Amino acid sequence: MTLRDGASFVNGPAPRDGQVHLVDDDDAVRDSIAFLLESAGFDVCAYETPLQVLQCLADGQSMSCLITDVRMPEMDGLELVRRIREIDAALPIIVITGHGDVPLAVRAMKSGAADFIEKPFEEETLLGAVRTALAHAPAIGGEKAPNGEKTAIRARLEQLSAREREVLQGLVDGHPNKIIAYHLGISPRTVEVYRAKAMTKMGAGSFAELVRMAMLADIAFAPSVSRPEDVDSGPDKYRP
Repeated sequence: MTLRDGASFVNGPAPRDGQVHLVDDDDAVRDSIAFLLESAGFDVCAYETPLQVLQCLADGQSMSCLITDVRMPEMDGLELVRRIREIDAALPIIVITGHGDVPLAVRAMKSGAADFIEKPFEEETLLGAVRTALAHAPAIGGEKAPNGEKTAIRARLEQLSAREREVLQGLVDGHPNKIIAYHLGISPRTVEVYRAKAMTKMGAGSFAELVRMAMLADIAFAPSVSRPEDVDSGPDKYRP
């Protein structure tokens, strides 16, 4: 593993370097993820701060893939994604979020992340995401989906029940299960069941892929869920 300290690279365009770049302010977490990636055969370059990543990109480093945590003191991962998009619109970025932080994950995707992974994650989940990012690097960066892909996604949408569409729209809008459950009058557990069924019908291997489908096809699954003022203030009347 190479640990960057913000040193400059040769200026000017460069071919993508084939490395997996990793930024996390937590030394233990950074070392653990780097070890996992290196054990799987990836060449890893690690950074302690997001500013080091931005400096390397500004100096002409053409990265193949970047993994970033969201919660960092100097600059959060979402701001880093937005800043990177101004420098390199095609760089695949994988964002690691806290477990169940759906709103943050959706914001990451809409900011330009290629994928997001929730903690705690299985090793193969991260490795699979990295392999996909490296394999599709040229195609990532905000291109519009081909019409054929849009048609296929909309055809899958027709297979969903009305309730499945409502649940998916709430998720794509960035609402947690509790908010969706309150709005639809069902339990949070039932939201999870509808989510799983709908993702299967849509052919989405992950929630990130589902959000990407909605963004690429530019469709709405159902009317957006309106967030109540305070979900804890009303009666807890859920129904299955």
